[in-house]
Amino acid sequence: METRFSQRFVVVAAIFITCLITANIIALKLITIGGLVLPAAIIIFPLSYIFGDILTEVYGYRRARMVIWLGFFCNLIAVIAIWLGGMLPPASVWEGQRAYESILGYAPRLLCASFIAYLVGEFANSFILAKMKIRTKGRWLWTRTIGSTIVGQALDSAVFITIAFAWTQTWWFLGGVILTHWLVKTGYEAVATPFTYAVVNYLKKKEGIDTYDYDTTFNPFGFSIERVRSGWKVVGGSIKAKLL
Repeated sequence: METRFSQRFVVVAAIFITCLITANIIALKLITIGGLVLPAAIIIFPLSYIFGDILTEVYGYRRARMVIWLGFFCNLIAVIAIWLGGMLPPASVWEGQRAYESILGYAPRLLCASFIAYLVGEFANSFILAKMKIRTKGRWLWTRTIGSTIVGQALDSAVFITIAFAWTQTWWFLGGVILTHWLVKTGYEAVATPFTYAVVNYLKKKEGIDTYDYDTTFNPFGFSIERVRSGWKVVGGSIKAKLL
């Protein structure tokens, strides 16, 4: 059976992937906010978690899993293209080769850390939100978005910093970096809660769905066709279709 995706789903998925790729490109610049030294990616990377929450909350874990993997491969394509661009011989009139390599030349260890941290963090975030939605029976959205981000961002920060910088700094220093990144990213999500509510409510109303992952296989590598039970739910005083 042909799978159809709504225009709104495509837009949310596109924003998710754009935030991810953009964050990886600008992450090499360090900025100072309130005395804290952070990567410039802090301005946009948390948005990938916010839109990841929206995907799981509205469309379910299966759709979110597909977009997470799509983001992974799109990011991989971008990295390969950037690497190939650096390997090609520069024109004699162009003087920016060293700057290109300095800014966009990723070390293999950093790439490995980034890819692993992304998958671990995003899948943990989506899994926890989907499970909490079932346990809370769809109530208290803020507990799911913030709760899943606390775990997902903690894993993302811990995995990336550990793999990328282990044995290059003291563990006390690395622990402080992990804690700082985790607190800032989680705080970002908490502040953005009204925005998340607005987008989720809009999509549920327009799409006419409110997905619960009762029969979903949560294996990140599982792409088998899963049974979806149909039902109904009253949303905002009117009956809306609900995927159970």
